[in-house]
Amino acid sequence: MPSIEAALRSLTDALPGMVDDLGTLVRQESPSADLAAVAASADVVAELGERLTGQAPERIVADGRTHLRWRFGDASDGRRVLLLGHHDTVWPVGSLTEHPWQVHDGRAYGPGCFDMKAGLVQLFHALSVLPSRDGVTVLVTGDEEVGAPSSRGLIQQEARAGAAAFVLEASADGGALKTARRGVSHYEVRVRGRAAHAGLEPWNGANAGVALAHLVVGLADLDEGPHGPTVTPTVLAAGTTNNTVPADASVHVDVRVASAADRDRIDAAIRDLDPVVPGTAVDVRAGWAHPPLEPSATAELFALAQRAAGELGLEPLTGASVGGASDGNIAAGVGTPTLDGLGAVGADAHAPGEYVEVAHLPRRAALLARLVELVRDQPR
Repeated sequence: MPSIEAALRSLTDALPGMVDDLGTLVRQESPSADLAAVAASADVVAELGERLTGQAPERIVADGRTHLRWRFGDASDGRRVLLLGHHDTVWPVGSLTEHPWQVHDGRAYGPGCFDMKAGLVQLFHALSVLPSRDGVTVLVTGDEEVGAPSSRGLIQQEARAGAAAFVLEASADGGALKTARRGVSHYEVRVRGRAAHAGLEPWNGANAGVALAHLVVGLADLDEGPHGPTVTPTVLAAGTTNNTVPADASVHVDVRVASAADRDRIDAAIRDLDPVVPGTAVDVRAGWAHPPLEPSATAELFALAQRAAGELGLEPLTGASVGGASDGNIAAGVGTPTLDGLGAVGADAHAPGEYVEVAHLPRRAALLARLVELVRDQPR
């Protein structure tokens, strides 16, 4: 690799091109649910990656969703490094009309610029200053924002093969790296009762709605506030007509936990809930889930990142624990050391006014490039 200082200078000189590349990605809208838009976005990302690395990606289409994978060189020594990101966003096609791509006062704006298209720009520009990319795998998924239903297996496969995973998700406040992420579990709690005419003989029914109301209170009681597991009942449904005792009712539940132990404890508590209305029964169905990204999975890599920042003359790095999950949770869940939040510095992800601090683009790219080198140089 060129000297650390030379790499940073090269990336700093490339800043206008980095901004142009970000604009190209942002202008190709890519909401997760629009498979055609995601496929078109994959073409744009593939072109960017091929231009900066000289290698075309493998396109992987699963359940209609387009993912991209680059594998560079040999890693027979087991020191392969996984660089992980996504190109789908939460913004529907047409969002550019209200939130156009623009750059002013040192900030770039546009749907998905912060989460996380700027991270992809940083990733490929970081690779462009590495004289050897041997042992690097890049995986860019197209369904992170909806829980990685079709890319989960790919992420696990590549993470298991890696000595480390670096996730180019947007940074936390002030550019902090994400050294812990809560795990996420989704549930649907369904109650089965018995219908009856609400005017003629309601006593012959078993009211699933009333039973669900008691269960919702019980679920809310499992919540331990901002410093413990959160348990949030969200979407509720019950009944069919206004003169019929509800025979069916349901609630979706969002659970966030900091540790696997908390996850197991809350899971058992949800499954132990009993209905209080005679004649009703409960069925708990688990949906998609991400394991927690615990501090133990990030500590060694965060120390390397602090070293890299010092070598580059960057401001000291900070770490943050955040509530949202990412593909990094999946990588860490198979036991691979994982560091998240290496992407853009900015704010307002998923919100109007989402922006990226342009000056940080080359610095974060240089940080990533140096981290890859440090991991590959570690003793075998």
